[in-house]
Amino acid sequence: MTHPLDNPVRSSLLGGHARFAEHHGTALRYPPEVVPFAALPAGPGPADWADLAALAGPGGTLALAGERGTLPDGWEPLWAGEGVQLVDDGVAGTSTDPEAIELGTADVPEMLDLTARTQPGPFLPRTVELGRYLGIRRNGALVAMAGERLKPPGWTEISAVCTDEAWRGHGFASRLVRLLVASIKDRGDTPFLHAVATNTGAIRLYEAMGFRLRQPTVFRAMRTPAERVAPLSD
Repeated sequence: MTHPLDNPVRSSLLGGHARFAEHHGTALRYPPEVVPFAALPAGPGPADWADLAALAGPGGTLALAGERGTLPDGWEPLWAGEGVQLVDDGVAGTSTDPEAIELGTADVPEMLDLTARTQPGPFLPRTVELGRYLGIRRNGALVAMAGERLKPPGWTEISAVCTDEAWRGHGFASRLVRLLVASIKDRGDTPFLHAVATNTGAIRLYEAMGFRLRQPTVFRAMRTPAERVAPLSD
């Protein structure tokens, strides 16, 4: 048995986000307009990679979390970044905040703008469908947000935590995270999150809030071979 967070994208697509799952053989992925993540079984072999290539199509792009294996011939690496995975270890949640607002589809243009400027990680036109998103406005403009992304069984990831540069230092991000922690725990899940390993300031903040490091991880983006790869299961 492996822990659900060892392969969180796959656990999510087989669990709380099964309704989003696109699959071919052993390969799974979210719709590309939701998030770019795909997933393979642990220690994927040639047949698994062939299934993923067939799922994404020739020249398709996708991202994997936690997979460090060598790419097969014909695959093009696009970028890779070391990260850390942190889990709740006594975070004090907050049930209410008079300034926090629920965000939905009508707010997506502003959410896309904020995440494009602050780069908290992938946020696409349908990412908001993955869970609850909260924000704080100043002078009518969205200046901070945070929300839910992956949902392995028993767990919910907090993601897209970001604040407009002009409004940093006001504690908006931690307030929104604490609200999400409370609602996640209320429904019986445990919060977790990911951070870029070099973002030591954010990691220190999360640890001060009560998150603890569970394991290092890696995020990688890649492009499938330009020519169709026939799945070995065909």
